[in-house]
Amino acid sequence: MKYAISNIALPAYDHARLLTDIAAIGYTGIEVAPSRAWDDTWHGLTNTQVADYRKAVEHAGLEVVGLHSLVFDHPELQLFGDADSARATLDFMAHLSGLCRDLGGRTLIWGGGRRRGDVPSDDAFARAVEFMGTLCARTSDHGTVFCFEPLGPKDSDFVNGLSEARAITDAVGRPNLKLQIDAKALVENGEVDQDVFDAARGQLVHVHANEPGLDVLGRSGTIDHARIGGMLMNIGYQGYVSAEQRMLSESDFMNDARESFDTLQQHYRGRA
Repeated sequence: MKYAISNIALPAYDHARLLTDIAAIGYTGIEVAPSRAWDDTWHGLTNTQVADYRKAVEHAGLEVVGLHSLVFDHPELQLFGDADSARATLDFMAHLSGLCRDLGGRTLIWGGGRRRGDVPSDDAFARAVEFMGTLCARTSDHGTVFCFEPLGPKDSDFVNGLSEARAITDAVGRPNLKLQIDAKALVENGEVDQDVFDAARGQLVHVHANEPGLDVLGRSGTIDHARIGGMLMNIGYQGYVSAEQRMLSESDFMNDARESFDTLQQHYRGRA
């Protein structure tokens, strides 16, 4: 497996200079939360800004894995909002797909902005399938892949568990909609099970290794990274495992990144 880290572990807007240090730790990929890289992630984002970020990543010997935390700075964008919100969300997601392509990335992990609230579950499923079918058709030539991130019940009331994500993926039937696994959500949803991983075989394109509160990997003691890493190996997963952790300290964030790398290297390599 390959190891990446999210840029939410680094200072906002001012971390390009730190990417060589990230590479020196041993990471080979950086996962980009757009709002952590630029203060305007949509209409004001310039081609030069995007090109400069990619150049800094590649100059450090890294590659952009993809994007996540897609709508953090746009809470008005909702999958199950009104018609105007849904259209804007579609436009923004298509824009992010192009951004991901231009950065040299592949995966876009969609977590927030999809609470269904009073929308019945069957209606929500149908609307999500229609939305993703349209989005995937619109971005089919980008070389990117979207994933609904299975989240725990405290974080979302839609797509709780890998089976729900797989049902949408199967219904859409597009090659640019695949599966992603989130370690803490696996625990919250009771899915740390080999059968769950077996069902994802061949469709899994990205993994978030994380902790409650997005702490440094291994610190909580509640996420069995060794077991999760072993089950990934059992299905032959060889893609990126990305450390999804927030910047907990303004002075010690690089040591935190190093500690998480040690956890990745120790546990995301062997068999269960």
